[in-house]
Amino acid sequence: MDESSERYRFAVVHNDEDQYSIWPDDQEPPPGWRREGTAGSRQQCLDHIAGIWTDITPRSLRAALDRDAAGR
Repeated sequence: MDESSERYRFAVVHNDEDQYSIWPDDQEPPPGWRREGTAGSRQQCLDHIAGIWTDITPRSLRAALDRDAAGR
């Protein structure tokens, strides 16, 4: 996106796999995604995601790895 994208407002969204993204604030997120509560410029939202999304492994894979580690 170019510099003009900073004029638009975005929302941070996440899904059941603990994955994060941004979505135009004036639109409903796509199916399976919901608002996280943070909104602002594109860069503000991306900075927020960078601070909270420290493990990008999907939830289902983390659970499977945990089961394997437990010997199940």
